Amino acid sequence: MKSAEFDPCPSIKVPFKVIDGGVTAARGFRAAAISCGIKNPEATRLDLMMITSDVPTITDAAFTTNKVRAACVRVSQMHIRDSDTRAIIANSGNANACTGLQGIQDAKAMCKATAESIGVRMRQVLVCSTGIIGMNMPIQRITPRVGELAEKLSPAGNDDAARAIMTSDTKPKVYAIEVPLGKGHSFRVGGIAKGAGMICPNMATMLSFITTDAKVSKDELKRAMRFAVDQSFNRITIDGDTSTNDTVIVMTNGQANAPAIKKGSPEAEIFRCALQKVMMELAKMIVSDGERVTKFVEIRVRNARTQSDAKKAAEAVAKSLLVKCSFNGSDPNWGRIIHAVGYSGARIREELIDIYFGGIQACVGGLTAKTPVADLEKVVKEPRFSVTIDLNLGSANHIVYTTDLSEAYVDFNSSEYSAAVHAKRQKGLV
Repeated sequence: MKSAEFDPCPSIKVPFKVIDGGVTAARGFRAAAISCGIKNPEATRLDLMMITSDVPTITDAAFTTNKVRAACVRVSQMHIRDSDTRAIIANSGNANACTGLQGIQDAKAMCKATAESIGVRMRQVLVCSTGIIGMNMPIQRITPRVGELAEKLSPAGNDDAARAIMTSDTKPKVYAIEVPLGKGHSFRVGGIAKGAGMICPNMATMLSFITTDAKVSKDELKRAMRFAVDQSFNRITIDGDTSTNDTVIVMTNGQANAPAIKKGSPEAEIFRCALQKVMMELAKMIVSDGERVTKFVEIRVRNARTQSDAKKAAEAVAKSLLVKCSFNGSDPNWGRIIHAVGYSGARIREELIDIYFGGIQACVGGLTAKTPVADLEKVVKEPRFSVTIDLNLGSANHIVYTTDLSEAYVDFNSSEYSAAVHAKRQKGLV
């Protein structure tokens, strides 16, 4: 099987250079973070961050598909209509979701304080939050500190910003590349992300902020972003849940030492693939850092009749609790995989299905292959492996990145809300 079958940019072979800087790698962007004690007034962890562009930007965003949307999502969706975004302010420790009118007012207050601190209009600021749902934002601990946060803005502020949006993440998620365009020209794309649980295709409990200095039009950015999100953040799952706060924001300020990228040009395809590359690397970091996971698994469906069928089959297997439990137990149980394909809604013929673990065949024509079980067990004991399902009905392919499901995951997620409320009541905060 050729890897190009799953490559969204098979015709583009650009020598992307991985660079430092993350969300501030692109020219003209700055970031900073401080500690406001949002979740716990006594804590000192970074929990409020800001990203700014020194010049006007063209900005696009993708938001949660959940019909229950956090206040910050609602406010950002209104503000981004103006396009000329100059700043993002984001916090961890509180999702500001299911908080009613007060939540909207608090999200706007964060935007207003940011705008005043950097000298822009309120609607030029987007706001994001992540944390526990259903608790009012401690806005009195946030807005008085925004000016201090703005004073810390720096091209070296990426690492603090990446840490400030972490919740159950165990490590910051940062990636950036520089892309040559010939004749000494280049542009940069970089970003940060957070996410470890409540992760499902159609985005996830995740935030990601991407910046680039490429010179692209609003329409070209929108086209490239839709492609990149579909090929990255919409292809990951940890537990099958979609959050109230999911947001991906891409800002471009045109400060690269390169000509403008024209619609339909080879450079436009290069930009699209560069954006996808950054998002894909961040998406994989999210899956690898899933809450108490022990396995990172690529689910590959090939030769489906249609793209829709390939996607249905891949997502059904990737989200199956039985399959994920097998992964955790290092059990090459292909029967659980084929049964998930069967209920996925994809058009299949059972007698044509082949299944492979890491390239080793476990199922041939819907029946058990003659491969020794020990060979298959060796594959699934690894922390990273692939599962390929060949439907042998067409030429459509799809890939989803998933994890196992551990006892530790269940334990970790069994009492988040109760524990948070109890702690706040003890401190007299609710």
